[in-house]
Amino acid sequence: MMGGGGQQQLQQLSQELQALDEEIESLKAEVSDLNDEKAEIDEAVEAIETLETGSTVQVPLGGDAYLRAEVQDIDEIIVSLGANYAAEQDQTTAIESLHRKQDMLDEEIASIRGQIEDLEEESDEIEQQAMQAQQQMQQQQMQQMQQMQGEGDDGDDE
Repeated sequence: MMGGGGQQQLQQLSQELQALDEEIESLKAEVSDLNDEKAEIDEAVEAIETLETGSTVQVPLGGDAYLRAEVQDIDEIIVSLGANYAAEQDQTTAIESLHRKQDMLDEEIASIRGQIEDLEEESDEIEQQAMQAQQQMQQQQMQQMQQMQGEGDDGDDE
């Protein structure tokens, strides 16, 4: 009976570990997506800093199609504010807005990394519990085997 209970405990710990690993991977993917978003913002800032009125650019139309266009006024940049709102901003203000977005992304990334660390610590604790449970099961099996051998030896002596 004890062996079955130990096996059940190991199975439960294994399921908990698997759930934690899946959650950790999901959070790591989220961090990766946020880092991609930061890289896109870097590209936008670099473009805004280097472009001038009259510059020729390729504007994405979607579906991997682009249109060549001329920047008519570098101080008419439309920047997303979030929640489906956008505002027209001059070059400097647009760059400042994008840097603020990056700061918010950095905070979110730091928060998620903290969650990942917490989950990894929890995972380590569960792994330790699983190792201890497995060792206890092995010790119990060894004791049972020794008892069975001892009983067999007692019967031979008579």
